[in-house]
This record gives sequence, structure tokens and C-alpha cells, in this order.
Amino acid sequence: MSSKRYINLDGFLYEEDEKIFSINNRAFKYGDAVFETIRVINGKPVFLDNHFERLKKGMDILRMKSIPMTFEKLKEQIIHLIDKNNIKKGGRVRITVFRVGEGLYTPKNDTKSFVIEATSISNNLFELNTKGLKIDIYNGIILFNTPLSQIKTTNKIPNIITGIYKTEHQLDDCLMVNQHNRIVEAISSNVFLYKNNTLYTPAIEEGCTEGITRGQIIEIANEMNINVIEGMITGSMLLQADELFLTNSIAGIKWVEMYRSKTYTCETTKKILDKLNQSIKQTF
Repeated sequence: MSSKRYINLDGFLYEEDEKIFSINNRAFKYGDAVFETIRVINGKPVFLDNHFERLKKGMDILRMKSIPMTFEKLKEQIIHLIDKNNIKKGGRVRITVFRVGEGLYTPKNDTKSFVIEATSISNNLFELNTKGLKIDIYNGIILFNTPLSQIKTTNKIPNIITGIYKTEHQLDDCLMVNQHNRIVEAISSNVFLYKNNTLYTPAIEEGCTEGITRGQIIEIANEMNINVIEGMITGSMLLQADELFLTNSIAGIKWVEMYRSKTYTCETTKKILDKLNQSIKQTF
């Protein structure tokens, strides 16, 4: 069995260490790209239609016209790469769409390319972290609600700076805030609080990414007769919550054990994660 790993560039396979980009790549120079990170379970990509919907939204916002392939064909390419890289259980796929060609801030044409990466990960289904996270708020960078905040572009400098702060202060994650000093999201995750049979999460209008797993959690909570409030989340609300967890497409759910001196449990979080895994199993 070959141990080589491949990537897909515009429908063609290359070994992952091949040099396929030039210094003129606009994703490198200007962050002129959008991307999606997709979870693989049982060797299959999950919530793919939701990811494609957000990818299309991101391309529309960046004034990118269509890529040279339909989403149905793109799905075939993703599945083929997963198989080529021998991912039979858990994995992650990243697809990046970037504008190609010359030009400075103003591109001279609207040609697009895409690259797909696929790698295996150790766990197949979503698994709750054994040890809860230790987090804090970082307000050195302010997030604003714009059309770009709802999608995933390759310009992630605020998240990188927050990640450095996290490492410097020996934290597991940090919450980021908007101009009103309200909670927006974590470094790579959406945020949920739980208290009195109610989930609280920042509204999209607060400036957070419109997370795919975020949407799934809201649907699952409704099925479990848990109230969901999308609105404003403040630091004082963190201190009042019984549970606090973070969600993204790859990890699923991570529970937080400590915010400053406040500690949390994870009983309801576990139930929500179990329900999320059950909903995925039903699709296979």
C-alpha cells in the first residue's frame, strides 16, 4: 500500500510535497481566497451540502464567479481524494478556492482555481475531550460584523494573534470580542453557554462565523426540547452559565472546564454530542 499522500489541484492529483504554486499566487499575496474544512467520518465527508452552500456564499461575497467544476463534480473529486489517501475512518478535508492571475489589489481577470487536501485523524466519530479546556477572553483584537465575518477567508490574522496570546498565557483557547466587548467566537470555534435548559450563543450579527456545526447544534437542541437563544453574550453571562462548550467542523464539540476562576460541568454537553453522532450515523 502506498504511503504517499496526494492533493487535488483543479481536478488533477499531485503528491502533496510537489511545488505547484508560484510567488504570484493571489491567496499568498492578498488572501484572495475562501476555504472550507470538512469532517470525514467512516471515510465519507459529512454535512457537505452545508459546506458547499457556505463556500458559494463566500465566493459570491468575494465577487468570484463559478469555479471550473460543478459542486456535484467537486463532491466526486473530494470522495476520490479521500479514497486515494486511504482514509477509511476519521479525517479532514480542506478545499480552498482562490483567484488566479496577475494584478495588484484589483485582479486583471476572474479565473479561479481550487485545491483539495485530505488527511486522516485518529478518532472516527466526534469524541468529547477528557480534560476540559481552560480559556479566557482576549480583547486585544476587535471583531466587527461584516459580510466577510460570516464566511471563511484565508485572512485569519486576528485568529493568529489570539492564538499566540493563548500560547503565551498557557491557555487552551481564547474568546474574541466585538466593539461592544461582547463575546463573538473562539479562535476556531463557535461558542455556546448552557443554563436552565437553555443554550445561548452569539448571534451572527455579533460578528461570528456562520459555523456548520453551530447550525447542527441548534437543530439538535430544538429536537431535545432545549431552548436556544441567539443574541448577545457578555463576560458576566460566562460566570452565570453551568456549562460552556465550543463547536467546529473537525472537533465537533469541546467542553470548557474553566474560565478564569469559574468552573463548568458537561452533562448536557455530552448528551448533545451523543445526539450529534447519532444524527451522523443515520446518514450512512
